Amino acid sequence: MAPNTEQHHHRSTTKLSHKPFKSRHATKSYIKALTKGKVESDRGSRKTPHQQVMSKIDRRNQAKQIRQIKQKENVKSTSVFAGHDGAPRLIAVLPLCQDCDAALAIQKLNQSVIPDSVLPTNGPLRVRVERFGQSVLYVPVGRDLLAAMNACRVADFIIFLLSPDHEVGEDGEQLIRAIEGQGVSNVLTMVQHLDMIQPPKKQPQVIASLKSYINHFFPNQDKVHSVDSDRECANVIRSLCTTTPKGVGWREDRSWMLIEDVKWFESHDGSDVHGGVALTGVVRGKGLKSNRLLQVGDWGHFQIERITDASLPTFRKRKADEMAVDVDEKAKVLETPDDDQDDLDELAPYDEAMTDHDDLAASEAPSKRKGVLLDDHHYFSDEDQSMPPPPRKLPPGTSNYQSAWFLGDDMSDVYSSDSDRDETLDSNIDVSIAAPTLPQDEPLPSNHVGDPTETTPSEYPQSEAFLNPSPTDEARELSAYRSSRKTSAEEDREFPDEIELHPNVLARERLSRYRGLRSLKTSIWDTSEDEPHQPQDYDRLLRIPDYKAARKTAVREALVGGVPAGKRVSIHLRKVPLSLQKTHDPSSPLSAFSLLRHEHK
Repeated sequence: MAPNTEQHHHRSTTKLSHKPFKSRHATKSYIKALTKGKVESDRGSRKTPHQQVMSKIDRRNQAKQIRQIKQKENVKSTSVFAGHDGAPRLIAVLPLCQDCDAALAIQKLNQSVIPDSVLPTNGPLRVRVERFGQSVLYVPVGRDLLAAMNACRVADFIIFLLSPDHEVGEDGEQLIRAIEGQGVSNVLTMVQHLDMIQPPKKQPQVIASLKSYINHFFPNQDKVHSVDSDRECANVIRSLCTTTPKGVGWREDRSWMLIEDVKWFESHDGSDVHGGVALTGVVRGKGLKSNRLLQVGDWGHFQIERITDASLPTFRKRKADEMAVDVDEKAKVLETPDDDQDDLDELAPYDEAMTDHDDLAASEAPSKRKGVLLDDHHYFSDEDQSMPPPPRKLPPGTSNYQSAWFLGDDMSDVYSSDSDRDETLDSNIDVSIAAPTLPQDEPLPSNHVGDPTETTPSEYPQSEAFLNPSPTDEARELSAYRSSRKTSAEEDREFPDEIELHPNVLARERLSRYRGLRSLKTSIWDTSEDEPHQPQDYDRLLRIPDYKAARKTAVREALVGGVPAGKRVSIHLRKVPLSLQKTHDPSSPLSAFSLLRHEHK
């Protein structure tokens, strides 16, 4: 029999695992300890009846559909930049300090992805970044307010350049405020000449200070990049080419473009004042329609004559590895206006027939009464009909001001009873001249205060002495009162709906053209009597009964038709003043926006 090779081991005495206590019924203290610090949440609860009856598969399918819709929206927003012929990403480079150079910063950014590349220093610069398959259009901007606003209005990305040595100043802060006021899409911040800070250990402190400053205006800025670092410039280019621009609300409802080229033509009718202009650029936003008016920078509004294709020439390889260029000799016309084209008239056609006041109704005729109208009642009028009639009988000594507080003829009975009572008292009093003088009939001293003889207060309060100061004293007191008050600016902020009348100005003349309403909700706003006094062109203004409905209709109309976004086109305008050719600066950015229907009115 084989010997037993199994060895005997003693049980470990140092590692003991006791069985935890488990009661059949949890005690109150045990349950309270388990729920200590927990807060009930409705995150996983199904609130609507539709969610309660949905199965797990249906909920997964619904989440999948929502995810697919978001992916389609993201692809649609970035599809305008896709492909070799896609629209370029517009990048405005704006220096905020005096020692910053936008052209040098663009050169550094471009050399980080395309080494040994040299770009011109004036005008928009279009560059193809093959690493990311995107086209980039740099727009260098100076410290000019109007040029900066025009460039940033159409930019997808804005790069602010800061300096480690110089402060932004009032001009730079004004640029930021103006650009922020008109709407900003995406913002990046870079610092220039950071390598001049010595020793290098102080550079992080400078960057932290600049980041704190820019976060005051744009809190979403996580980092301030350095122009002098090739690695950080490459990261900025990566962000510019891969980030989806969030856009601006009012801009995305219209069609807009950054004008890359401007060509002038002579007018067809041989006019020396007006001519034709061809604006070349890439359509962005909604589809561009030739029936709508075009707002070109600060030039004004113009009608579109036609829209032609201006696509860049495409290159294709032949068998012999030779490059062939496909260029159309004649530009293809994409769209021309029709009878529905908007006109340039801001007002409706003028009606020469003047309205006669004699033909107006009684409510529409100009009123001859002088006063302030407040809910069909004239105040401050000279006519007696505007004030309530005084009562027939008044107590003796009643002034005109006190008589205004007695309404109607109800006081006549009181006055008659009082007179009867006085007559009765006079008849009952028997005054004897020879009667001896009693102690109570002696005159009282001047400092004596007697007991009240009546238990109820008097009907009329004790009158106060009224002093009528001279005009000189009144003017002096008025000037002293005005000097003691706050400044006029603070008063306008605290009481914006109050006015102060000069003592020499009549209220009825100052307020004769105003109409008062006790309530904007319940009072009737009758404007018919003001028609004879309204401006001559008031009836020619466009009247919109429902603004929200009209705006929705105009925005929805812009969604359909027109030249699609991402297409490079040339817009031919008609009747453009030739004087603008002398004032146009090719190096300054110029933008164009298509107006909605009736937006010019």
